[in-house]
Amino acid sequence: MTYVIISMTYVMFKYLSHLNKSIRDLHMILPCEVAVKSVIPAIRALVAKELEEQGLSQDQIAEILGISQSAVSKYSRNVRGRAIKIDGIEEIQPYIDGIVIILLDGTRQSVELLQLFCQACIAIRRTSLMCSLCQKSDPKINFEECGFCFTVSEDGKR
Repeated sequence: MTYVIISMTYVMFKYLSHLNKSIRDLHMILPCEVAVKSVIPAIRALVAKELEEQGLSQDQIAEILGISQSAVSKYSRNVRGRAIKIDGIEEIQPYIDGIVIILLDGTRQSVELLQLFCQACIAIRRTSLMCSLCQKSDPKINFEECGFCFTVSEDGKR
């Protein structure tokens, strides 16, 4: 059995290494990977600030968001969630407001919350603010030719 697994692993390695040479010009950096490191923390920072404006303590916000109090403090002090500046984007404010309402309501309607989060992310991606971050992640990306984030609809389809 071990021999079969090792043989299959070797065959897969040889196949993928050959395949990799023939498609080496393709880009495997996904916009969602960049968003995880830049957009999502920025959205969380805005949500944390909105919750603070509603009079919640950092401990309460941390519990609601499922993060530590120190993370909330870093969001408040603009230490975290600043890889991309989204504060002034009017298109995302309704999504942020919706997220805050659901979180304050306490019912934790996860599907609605996830939809609002994804819609906010898509709205941010459509502004081209993330293009430079994608290019930093993979310098081969020519974001003038890419245009992927501009064509994604609110339901995540192209």
